[in-house]
Amino acid sequence: MKARYIRTSTLNQNEARQLAKQHADEVLFIDKVSGTIPFIDREHAKRLIDEIEVGQIDYLSVSSIDRLGRNTIDVLQTIDKLTKAGVVLKVDNLGLESLVNGKENPTFKLISSVLANISEMERTTLRERQLEGIEIAKKNGTYKGRVKGTTESKDEFLTKYKEVSRLLRMNKSLRDIASRSGASLATVQKVKKMMVV
Repeated sequence: MKARYIRTSTLNQNEARQLAKQHADEVLFIDKVSGTIPFIDREHAKRLIDEIEVGQIDYLSVSSIDRLGRNTIDVLQTIDKLTKAGVVLKVDNLGLESLVNGKENPTFKLISSVLANISEMERTTLRERQLEGIEIAKKNGTYKGRVKGTTESKDEFLTKYKEVSRLLRMNKSLRDIASRSGASLATVQKVKKMMVV
């Protein structure tokens, strides 16, 4: 059976671009989480792996390598796991498959490794630019955080940090959760406190 894995970083992002090349015979697995979350820790990616392990899926499509993740090691481990399970991984924007006639495609292996590294670098650069922009805006007095005096409801706050809540329920360490989710340690602690209340 064929499957397609789709990932968007936020709940608000539209997956239409990733669905553009979907085939009618593909089963969809869609996660709305940061690419920094390890593949195996994502809700629908876990289901996908379960289906693969019981032999239900032997062909997987993604629109681009960065849909698997933004961490080079995690992406390469995911590809290796798929290869060992005999699953052909097709990356649409490369037009390449990981296996050809049941054998590992060396071109795919080389290009996917390079692109996984680039994807991780892009995320790091984006985060650095974002922080630089915030600092400049603060110096210029134009930084617009939440309006002073306004408050978020508990539900609104927890909705923004669903991934943090999920990892807390898995009893991961606070630092590990902060690293995986991209949230600050203080935010993780606040979510934990709100979940207990």
